[in-house]
Amino acid sequence: MGMNKNAIFAWASFLMFILGAGLILLGVFKYPDYTIGFTVAGLGFCTISWAFNALKGRI
Repeated sequence: MGMNKNAIFAWASFLMFILGAGLILLGVFKYPDYTIGFTVAGLGFCTISWAFNALKGRI
């Protein structure tokens, strides 16, 4: 049972969203001095995750 490209895009978008949310939470709770940087990086990961989810089924 192989994964097709839609499943790959789904897993990639899910994992990137988890990574982005983790970066945001890490910046808020662990490193409050660097919250802005962690939040910007986390939002970047969430945006790329959204783009992967939007591409699912179109490629």
